[in-house]
Amino acid sequence: MRIMISADMEGATGVTWTGDVVPGTEQWQRMRRLFTGDVDACAAGLVAAGATQVLVNEAHSSQRNLLIEDLHPAARLLTGRHKPLSMMQGIDSGVDGVVFLGYHTGAGERGVLAHTYLENSITGVWLDGVLASEGRLNAALAAEHGVPVLLVTGDDLTCADAASYAPAARLVAVKECVSRYAAVCLPPAVACAQITDAATAAMAAAGRHDAVVAPHRIEVEFDATHLAEAAAVVPTVEQTGVRRVGFDAVSMTEAMKAFKIVTYVAAGAVEGIYG
Repeated sequence: MRIMISADMEGATGVTWTGDVVPGTEQWQRMRRLFTGDVDACAAGLVAAGATQVLVNEAHSSQRNLLIEDLHPAARLLTGRHKPLSMMQGIDSGVDGVVFLGYHTGAGERGVLAHTYLENSITGVWLDGVLASEGRLNAALAAEHGVPVLLVTGDDLTCADAASYAPAARLVAVKECVSRYAAVCLPPAVACAQITDAATAAMAAAGRHDAVVAPHRIEVEFDATHLAEAAAVVPTVEQTGVRRVGFDAVSMTEAMKAFKIVTYVAAGAVEGIYG
């Protein structure tokens, strides 16, 4: 029984602001340990309930944040950037379940460090007409490979979001959102114990099911007109509004690849403090 953990950092224990998640800062160094602790707690629960292998895919920023020297011995770490499926690299490798660890709410929503891929240039992403967080997008990709979402951790609003796209998943709120940059946080020992317990229980739902392959439409709204104009240069992407683009894809895999390109192009069009 092989399980994948897609590990993001904004929803990790104790994380509440930019300095906690920007690689190279003193505070990031501190939070890397807490982030790794959450991952290890999850791996411990999965293994206790029968997982024979745990693949941890780093999903945050540089995707080089976890401390491999402190990683659970049953886990393998997929680290580094430029992976074809990004946050979900490995979902097509025959895993029997996926955990979304340290996730957050999407752009345009309340939540600690809420965003979708780009930290502050995207104001909303819609999947088939529904406002979509990274979790919703990734759950649709998991479904395309017949992989159930077993567990989601993050703030309380992230858990509420997850209940709408992965209703069978276990949920652990490691903090309660007060604002974008403030939260009431559980102590690491308490958060980790809850994550371990939830991961153990979640293994009861592990096991691949029928794949759901279907066409999808993604729409993206930016905070500036020139970002939409830049993104519309990408083939198949059309500008549907002053700050909005949209595109159709034959599958969720193709949709996410196109979305990744759109975000890269838009990020490259940002100029200094004016965006």
